[in-house]
Amino acid sequence: MALSAQAADTGFLDKTFKDSTGTEHKYVLFVPHDYKKGQTRPTILFLHGAGETKTKDGKGKMPVEVGIGPAIKKREKTFPFITIIPQAPVRGWQNGGESAKMALGILESVEKEYTVDAKRTYLTGLSMGGFGTWSIAAALPDKWAAIVPVCGGGDVKSAEKIKDIPCWNFHGDTDTAVKVELSRTMIEALVKAGGKPKYDEYKGVGHNSWDKAYGTDELYEWMLKQSKK
Repeated sequence: MALSAQAADTGFLDKTFKDSTGTEHKYVLFVPHDYKKGQTRPTILFLHGAGETKTKDGKGKMPVEVGIGPAIKKREKTFPFITIIPQAPVRGWQNGGESAKMALGILESVEKEYTVDAKRTYLTGLSMGGFGTWSIAAALPDKWAAIVPVCGGGDVKSAEKIKDIPCWNFHGDTDTAVKVELSRTMIEALVKAGGKPKYDEYKGVGHNSWDKAYGTDELYEWMLKQSKK
């Protein structure tokens, strides 16, 4: 019985978060299969793209189906990160907005419920979530051990605030939905501010640069090495 109970508490879990207004938000939490309470684990907060935003009829794609979710499934037995996959109630993850407040609230509740490594919390997102990653990182620069924006864009004026956060950015050079120049200018601004970001630009790849990005084993090895001082 103990084994099955333990097994049920790991893997992909359907969870619910109640915000300060009493509104409930469903989200998916991935808990590593060998997780045990008391052993600290690194945490990833993943922000999905516009296509996975909550719809009134509930028939839209779920965030766990696109981006980091499928990547975790391919390496599920060994994936070491507690991973939070929320669903935006409205479009946009910009800091201060309804979706961002909810995502950060979920992160806080997970940090209370699970034994997490406070020095290794990572923020990533694709497309709309890539924009959100840049925005939330600039608002809370001391929170993240590393950020991984995928095919998004940010405010170059925020470079000074985030230059010291380890960053690995991905974009396809034929992206017509979010122009590759948006990533290029952010990387240029970070370098100019004294940062040392990593940047992978995929030749001949359009908007879906996330399958390749999240399918990169080195990405997770790199993230594990990044820890707040």
